[in-house]
Amino acid sequence: MAPQRFHEQFDQIQRSMPDVPLAMGPDDSAEFLYEKGVVLVRDGEEARVVEDTVRAHFTAAPDLDQHQVRRAGPETNRSGITRIRVGDPGEGGRDADRAVAHALRSVREQETRAGRRMVARNHVVHIAVNACPGDEPVPAPLSEPPNPAAADTAHDPDTAVGVLVVDTGLMHDYRACGLLAHTDGDAQVRECDEQGILQQYVGHGTFIAGLVAAVAPNTDITVRGSLNDAGAILESEFGEKLFEAVDASGWPDVLSLSAGTSNGRTDGLLGVENFMRELREQRTLLVAAAGNNASAMPFWPAAYADLPGWEDAVLSVGALRSDGEFGACFTNHGPWVKVYAPGERLTSALTGFESPVPYVYQHSTYDACRYGFAYGCTCQLPRHSGVLSDEGNAAKPDQVMFEGYAQWSGTSFATPVTAGMIAAHMTAHKETDPRAARRQLLAASTGFAEVRGAHVPALRPPTWRPVPVVRLAPGL
Repeated sequence: MAPQRFHEQFDQIQRSMPDVPLAMGPDDSAEFLYEKGVVLVRDGEEARVVEDTVRAHFTAAPDLDQHQVRRAGPETNRSGITRIRVGDPGEGGRDADRAVAHALRSVREQETRAGRRMVARNHVVHIAVNACPGDEPVPAPLSEPPNPAAADTAHDPDTAVGVLVVDTGLMHDYRACGLLAHTDGDAQVRECDEQGILQQYVGHGTFIAGLVAAVAPNTDITVRGSLNDAGAILESEFGEKLFEAVDASGWPDVLSLSAGTSNGRTDGLLGVENFMRELREQRTLLVAAAGNNASAMPFWPAAYADLPGWEDAVLSVGALRSDGEFGACFTNHGPWVKVYAPGERLTSALTGFESPVPYVYQHSTYDACRYGFAYGCTCQLPRHSGVLSDEGNAAKPDQVMFEGYAQWSGTSFATPVTAGMIAAHMTAHKETDPRAARRQLLAASTGFAEVRGAHVPALRPPTWRPVPVVRLAPGL
């Protein structure tokens, strides 16, 4: 993503989390966002070792302030981590955090002796990855059915598959959509601003629930609004929110998660370590998005699918292009992504079934594909002007009205499509073990696609309709 575009998105996330100064990293790259002035450690004795080590390192360095080093969160919690402050969050710019970088380096010798990581940045977990979405939703004609269309499977309360969606919550009028008759959960915290304009990423959770329900009608879907800060949450809070989600309604058959972060490492996230261990001991299958960075860097928690011990518990999902033959330009990729599913230009329920809701586009017009692709990828179509447009752009931001259904693209949406296919397999084959259903479905599937020159497993729902790829005229 171009630096200016990333900085625009950075501003959007920072506004949604005004009390948490953020930086981007590593160093000045746009790979991930993290909390300034703070590191994460496991609670207990390990936290004390890290705190003492960082303080000693800072004391020996004349240009670092050892008085900043102190505990900044509860000493114990269910997620098993705590925050340690190592610097003034108000110092420095967004491009890097010197105190955090020194804190990480100071513990390297301890980590080498322990044989494991002991300290990490406090990353921002987000439904748009490094704050760069696949695209913005656009209204779909009321006459256009969902894509994928609703399967004709009947809902049976005695055999319905339980699907938990951890996302942004549900719109107030979602029940006006018949497809969501067997959906419940948390209400979206704030749908519109003072002018009645739909806020960014609002409707994301409802859209995802609609995709699951279309592919697998015999499901009971619960949507939790854990990601209500414009789709973002700090890693230090994420594990706790996941525990709260399963505590509220029990461990589901399938947990659909369209959020995560890269961290420049191959060993997971400290903030979800306890949750992932408990998940491994349950029967729940976590279906997780591989991310929208167009990167091969592992993206967590989806990349747990490639770690020993979690192969059966986690399925990582990448996105297919609208024609279903190739990977979408924005999708993350690599051997840690285990399957791909349609994720571009899907149609599902968003909002406004009872009354139309306006939306002002948040992002700039892109004159060229951010990822270097020549065809009409989602970051080019539809072209629009947004409230974060380039400085000096006099174009008035585009405003559209949503009246129920929307068309949207992103790896976020390949994930519930895959979760729905697993649930549909469970119903069709009377399979009660979601992890067994995942193995059976992938073993029986003959579908493949091409992603960055590699042939990869692909799942395409029977009711999904391929959409032709739009090729732009030269120079556009």
